[in-house]
Amino acid sequence: MGKLKTIARRTFLIGSAAIAGGVAFGVYRYKTPYANPLLNDLSEGEAALTAYVKIDASGITLITPRADSGQGAYSVQAILIAEELDVELDQINVDPGMPDKAYYNTALGADGAPFAPTDDSFAANTTRTVMDSLMKFMGMQITGGSTTVPDSYEKLRVAGAVARETLKMAAAEKTGIAVADLTTKAGKVITPDGTEIRYEDLAAIAATLDPVEDVILRDPSTWRILGKQHQRSDTVAKSTGTQAYGIDFKRDGMVHAMVRTNPRRGGEMISFDDTDAKAMRGVQKVLPITGGIAVVADNTWRAIQAANAVEIEWGTAPYPAEMDAHWQALSDSFNEDQQDSRQRDDGDVVAAMDGADVIEAEYRAPYLAHAPLEPISAVVEVSEDRVDVWTGTQIPRFVQTNVSKMTGVDFDDVHVHVLMMGGSFGHRLEDRVVKEATEIAMQMPGVAVKLTYSREEDMAHNDTRQIAMARGRGTVKNGQVETMDLGIAMPSVVASQMGRQGLSLPGPDTQIVAGAWEQPLSIPNYRITGYRAPELAPISSWRSVGASTNGFFHDVFLDELIHAAGADQMEERLRLCWHEPSRKVLEKVAEMSSWGAPLAPNKGRGVGFCMSFGVAVAEVVEVTNTEDGIKLDNVWVAAEVGKVVDPNMFENMVQGGVNWALGHAIMSEITYSDGMTEQENFDMFESLRMYQSPKIEVAGLENGDHVRGMGEPMVPPAAAALSNAIFAATGQRIREMPMNKFIDFV
Repeated sequence: MGKLKTIARRTFLIGSAAIAGGVAFGVYRYKTPYANPLLNDLSEGEAALTAYVKIDASGITLITPRADSGQGAYSVQAILIAEELDVELDQINVDPGMPDKAYYNTALGADGAPFAPTDDSFAANTTRTVMDSLMKFMGMQITGGSTTVPDSYEKLRVAGAVARETLKMAAAEKTGIAVADLTTKAGKVITPDGTEIRYEDLAAIAATLDPVEDVILRDPSTWRILGKQHQRSDTVAKSTGTQAYGIDFKRDGMVHAMVRTNPRRGGEMISFDDTDAKAMRGVQKVLPITGGIAVVADNTWRAIQAANAVEIEWGTAPYPAEMDAHWQALSDSFNEDQQDSRQRDDGDVVAAMDGADVIEAEYRAPYLAHAPLEPISAVVEVSEDRVDVWTGTQIPRFVQTNVSKMTGVDFDDVHVHVLMMGGSFGHRLEDRVVKEATEIAMQMPGVAVKLTYSREEDMAHNDTRQIAMARGRGTVKNGQVETMDLGIAMPSVVASQMGRQGLSLPGPDTQIVAGAWEQPLSIPNYRITGYRAPELAPISSWRSVGASTNGFFHDVFLDELIHAAGADQMEERLRLCWHEPSRKVLEKVAEMSSWGAPLAPNKGRGVGFCMSFGVAVAEVVEVTNTEDGIKLDNVWVAAEVGKVVDPNMFENMVQGGVNWALGHAIMSEITYSDGMTEQENFDMFESLRMYQSPKIEVAGLENGDHVRGMGEPMVPPAAAALSNAIFAATGQRIREMPMNKFIDFV
């Protein structure tokens, strides 16, 4: 035990641990160590060595701290570590693990830095390093911003290599053969005479060793798994209906709850009458919670029915009651007093437009709900000195903090069990359901309370995508775009979201201009200005955040300028683009779509380009103008991500994102009347149907110097490409979403 006790007292930077005759390996990279979360609650005979890979008698487990909401995060993390660990994917179990600051997201801070992703200057890279350090200091374990792959790409490969080399050292001790003479394959160490020793059989010895810190990652030419197509780890379960999601979680003695809070977000509850609800079958309690009531019953359906039977008088909304006032607030924000940022100001916009023929246009994008298919839920059990939370979440440490504050239970005694999510699109970056479940559970100590939102309750209280407006002014000269001046007004997404976590935004909100100001274009006079509108309805991160609206604004206006110049839409974008990897994206999508080839009558093609989250994406949409409306035919997508970890997952992610973006651009919006959301369910918040979906062809390019994520960047250019295609087919310019308010679709 002496050696094991010594190891158990050690911590390596991102952690390391040996567990009961088994061993876990992690990353040893930074000078200042974090305590290893796997050191907690060790049993007699257990020791701790690392935090990402556990090996014991039961097999090999990868701790996957980036949450999976259907985007394949668990699978992609498994691929990264399996390549270096030298195991097959079917030999690995995945476990999200318990939240810990050791799992901070190193890639999360870069998007908040005031530098374009194409800026590799000393100042830009230094600032990014500082931002990364801040994320580490704050222990920001967050899944979002398309950072799972950028954050994990090196970390998990190093973790796998450390584990592999340490297991070889264990085999050397067991056999007396030099490490240099040992190789590995498919979860085994191979001796020169061909003897195979399973990793599991070496775990006990490896637990007594210091992890090998000096490792060399394998050359890409030798990769067996990384960069190849694989079946996702959840494919079979999801295809057979056996995948367990958060909503499937059960606990012995569990009760079920439903809440009703003011549909006028942030308004008060004036009075309520629960007489009828209390008399209904299965109802156990009607409890007060912040801003409303909760009904506790013996199943979810009865809780929902009883909650709807409570008669409640609600107060007024703290934001404008009708949509006209929301739009007016944006319109009024285009003034110097509300200027939030001007990160792009090339040439002299004012002088260039003096006396010139100025092209002007206004664009609008509505509020949008996240509306994941899986209903939002959480299970919370509160006792005197411990709280357990079971839920799908992208912010587990914020959940820990908030539940700890609410209950008075120490932070370390709040245990958050992260479950598989059936969709998010940014919704699970909020934790309202956990807070409300905790309020209920605090009034029922020792009982597990499962709170499930009805679809109507979720839609009524969804922290939506931002509403936004843009105004463009520009000039053309000699068949080229000469001036582009784009102002964008929206409320601050970051301030709204951070405010619900008790945090404040100290400076400008980069999301107001994200997907616009950082475009790699050399327009002689080029200005992008962000205007911060007052807070309106609560808003949150919706897939691609600010770029989800700004990619539409920027590229449709650019398309209008190119048309006014009489230039070809693709050729002028290529002429303006100075960034070689981005040019290759445009060239690739032009090749894929046979841009410039003659089209049949009533057909049109439009191109959209947007750099967001550091990813250059170009999309060409082809439509047909039929007697019944616009038909989506084809979409071609090219994206520069630095490295495609799995081509199959990459293609699926892009195709899903394009359909998601097109569906919302065509037919979706959230509107308010009398301060309440008018769209209550999917029948009023539609998405693209299968028969409407176009054929989508995808290409992933690997010319860039940085590895990027692809969860969000395909969304911003899609609406622009569609609008531009409609113009090409019909001559009608669509400047506002949803587009079906102005033109029919089939």
